[in-house]
Amino acid sequence: MDALYEKFETLLENTKSDFNRYLYQSVARNSRMLGITGPRGVGKTTMILQYIKENLDSKKALYLSADDLYFGDKRLVDAANDFYKNAGEYLFIDEIHKYADWSRELKHIYDSFPGLKVVFTGSSVLDILKGAADLSRRAPIYTLQGLSFREYLNMFHGQNIDPLSLGQILDNEFKLEHIAHPLPLFNDYLRRGYYPFAAEGEFDIRLGQIIVQTLDNDIPQYANLSVGTARKLKRLLAIIAESAPFKPNFTKIAALLRVSRNSLDDYFSYMEKAGLIGQLRAAAKGIRGLGKVKKVYLDNTNLIFNLGGDASDMGNIRETFFFNQMRLHHEVTAP
Repeated sequence: MDALYEKFETLLENTKSDFNRYLYQSVARNSRMLGITGPRGVGKTTMILQYIKENLDSKKALYLSADDLYFGDKRLVDAANDFYKNAGEYLFIDEIHKYADWSRELKHIYDSFPGLKVVFTGSSVLDILKGAADLSRRAPIYTLQGLSFREYLNMFHGQNIDPLSLGQILDNEFKLEHIAHPLPLFNDYLRRGYYPFAAEGEFDIRLGQIIVQTLDNDIPQYANLSVGTARKLKRLLAIIAESAPFKPNFTKIAALLRVSRNSLDDYFSYMEKAGLIGQLRAAAKGIRGLGKVKKVYLDNTNLIFNLGGDASDMGNIRETFFFNQMRLHHEVTAP
């Protein structure tokens, strides 16, 4: 436990507190347990460390990563027990999906330590959602996506702009008082402004690594896929990157990848949940459930430039940006 506390204090000392994400206040909710999910690289770890640093007594809080070597011979519930016995009140568990049988252990912690508030996060939205059903009555699940243009202006250029509703934007009820020329900044956002780690340099390399890790590790681990199937996922993403947005001919793509039609539906679903693509569906109501997929996009514009380069179509970029941003608070369907 001493080693866990030392790592926690080191991380806390090196956490900057000059910018908070839109979900920051959600960490403060009264739920005894809550989860924060989202694709790799969107800032979940930084957000919870900021919350601890700015709002809590560090002696009553503990941050730990579920893939720490400490858990080679110990369980999460044992760490929670030791922490609770030493007057701990706030336990933050990162990378929870990398811990075997995590859902069962979280339920055990919830039931055994009623005075302990637990916040857990995971880089892979897939495994979190897979286990969330067992925790649905105990832990609300929030999803963090990448930066909006407003957040980008705040984080990269120090422009603190209040959130605006869609109605306010449509009615022109906004001003960028200290920005004379926003379009060059917006173009930079489209290329490298969706992921907070762009501020640290080598953005294209790091984003490429996130794509590879998601395809090679996250999705196969979640869906029990073979190495050969992971290669097919890479081919599928390449097809989408070259063509997006496109109306998918699932039968043709299935034949090209030599997979079944049903398997292809699963592949698209896995990639969407992992934050690599977005599927625009027709409106559907009642027992019909999800509508038919009308178009397939890459998830965000940074992925477009990373995978497609400067040859990317501007109409595609605009549609992708609009779809990506509107889906957070609105249901977006094909006309």
